[in-house]
Amino acid sequence: MTKSSTGTGRNHLRDALSPYLLQHADNPVDWYPWGTEALARARQDNRPIFLSIGYSACHWCHVMAHECFEDEEVAAMLREHFISIKVDREERPEVDEIYMQATMAMNNGQGGWPMSVFLTPAGVPFYAGTYFPKTHFMQLLPAVAQAYSQQPNEIAEVARQVQEALHHWAAGPPVAANIPPADWRDQQALLLVQHFDHVEGGLASGRNKFPPSQALELFMRSDRHQPQPELLQAVRLTLDRMAAGGIHDHLGGGFCRYSTDPQWLVPHFEKMLYDQALISNIYLDGYQQTGESRYAEVAAGVFDYVAASLTDAGGGFYSAQDADSEGLEGKYYVWTQEEIGKVLAPAEAQLFMEYYGVSASGNWDEPFGHAPLGPKNILHITQPLAEVAARHGRSLDDAQQLLAGARQRLRQVRQQRVPPVLDDKILVDWNGLMIASLARGGVILNEPRYLEMAIRAADYILSRHVQDDGRLLRCAREGRVHLAATLSDYTFLVSGLLNLFEATLEMRWLAAAERLTEITLQDFWDEERGGYFFTAHQAETLITRSKNPHDGAVPSGNSVGAMNLLRLAEMLERPAWRRQAEQIFTVFAPIAERSVGAFDYWLCALDFYHSPVRRIALRDDPSAEARKSRQFLWSKYMPDKVIAPMTVGSDTALNGSAWAQICMGQKCLSPIQTFAEFLQALEE
Repeated sequence: MTKSSTGTGRNHLRDALSPYLLQHADNPVDWYPWGTEALARARQDNRPIFLSIGYSACHWCHVMAHECFEDEEVAAMLREHFISIKVDREERPEVDEIYMQATMAMNNGQGGWPMSVFLTPAGVPFYAGTYFPKTHFMQLLPAVAQAYSQQPNEIAEVARQVQEALHHWAAGPPVAANIPPADWRDQQALLLVQHFDHVEGGLASGRNKFPPSQALELFMRSDRHQPQPELLQAVRLTLDRMAAGGIHDHLGGGFCRYSTDPQWLVPHFEKMLYDQALISNIYLDGYQQTGESRYAEVAAGVFDYVAASLTDAGGGFYSAQDADSEGLEGKYYVWTQEEIGKVLAPAEAQLFMEYYGVSASGNWDEPFGHAPLGPKNILHITQPLAEVAARHGRSLDDAQQLLAGARQRLRQVRQQRVPPVLDDKILVDWNGLMIASLARGGVILNEPRYLEMAIRAADYILSRHVQDDGRLLRCAREGRVHLAATLSDYTFLVSGLLNLFEATLEMRWLAAAERLTEITLQDFWDEERGGYFFTAHQAETLITRSKNPHDGAVPSGNSVGAMNLLRLAEMLERPAWRRQAEQIFTVFAPIAERSVGAFDYWLCALDFYHSPVRRIALRDDPSAEARKSRQFLWSKYMPDKVIAPMTVGSDTALNGSAWAQICMGQKCLSPIQTFAEFLQALEE
């Protein structure tokens, strides 16, 4: 598997660990990594900073790099007038979120990567954009340099306004007087579903479509309390259309980051670890909710992709695969009719191509700036298999077996191509998300391989990313671990550990989750207003310090943190942690109320807070009755449950033959010894 280049180093990035930074180590641009050296140099020379933020799997980051940063003319202009800093947004999310907020504030809410921001030597933005082609960039650079040298008062005033806006954003509105009521969850869900595409699924917000995993979880939770047909309809439609679309890799499993069209057909082909985690998790929910095996198959395909392509020898998970291979976006994934015909027998090829929408004219526009390579196809499902099979005179079972064999042979052929570049850094927060989904997948799908993957990854993180004082380091690559962890690293990892405990009943996972939560409260909690800061109290001082409350491509650390506190309060009977979760609801309620679609997982945590939680104490009993009960428990969609340890001194511990007890609040039912008793207790 191809990894990111390391670069010999024409600039200050040669010792970086980030694959993205190393991709730029041979640029003629005199790049610095983010740090004291670059900032001190800017202050010493009184030069503005050009800050470029991106990530290794970002297609348009590559385009701007080829057009601008590999160009000697551009590099000379940057060297003459600016101190240039390159940041991997995945490695330094605390830097990225501040300057993304500034970029959006200066561009009517628009932002993205590559992010291009011009800063004062103090690090305060005064101009920002995203991708610039060379012609535009070469006009912009001298204009910015001239304005900085000849209009210092105007630049200082813009920077002051931006700094003030960032402080206001970070501070947030006044804390709400009360926790939002339970029906607020349903109101927000019904407002959000109005923005969904009722033909193709997903949010109907412009051309690009991102998998709305957190919104779908909110819909399922809300429907459980107050059934609304449009909510589950949106869930099913979105899951079905995503699974059928080109955003889904039908040969290798896994999902691309987003599609560039409403039909989920044409993706930007990068595959991110966090997407695999969140998408597989929502397909598991869909399987539990509906019993439809196709959702289980999609989740399993994602897990198999992660196992094959994103797993380190030590058990941790890599961050991403690029969109490009051999310098072309999507080249690894697309097919011509002729290529398929060379691999499959004629009758087999005809059925395969009809089912997966392969045509002589193709459906894939060649990448921008490159000569046509012929009519290429992105595989996608165009119609029900039963209809295709009937036209070919085959039974449904026969067609399914034929397609399975065809996919395997085409996958083997595809593996001979030059693969997309791998971003092989290991991030604690994204690993936590993947651990959480795999732990559930192992028990829901009754597949020990997936549970073992989760266990190995958790052992990897806890053995290599935990310092002597118990605190986490965020990032690892090639045996080196560095960078102080952010809130997301702690909360996402704790969430994964809690799922592992519930799946295995091994106390070491619960103990680790409790220990990390105590550190999180100590290092990140805002004692004045409540809620977690995104960076620790002892972290590097940036131009502002936020709490990063919005749920975006991944849920916010505060949303996951609230859910963790509520789950742990039930599992360990620590009511003080429930009260701290309440503060996360009051501090962010005023923002959430006016931000439909930006607090989806926060609303899921609010749902859990208001739900009558069933605390199910289990012992890892080998009897058939106990195993049958656990299997039943994981087969059902029950987001308002926690699995708790059998504590010494409880009624259950006194009864050696009992292996379960179910409680709600302070009321506990009789200890359980049979599957029938288990079902009755759940019903009660």
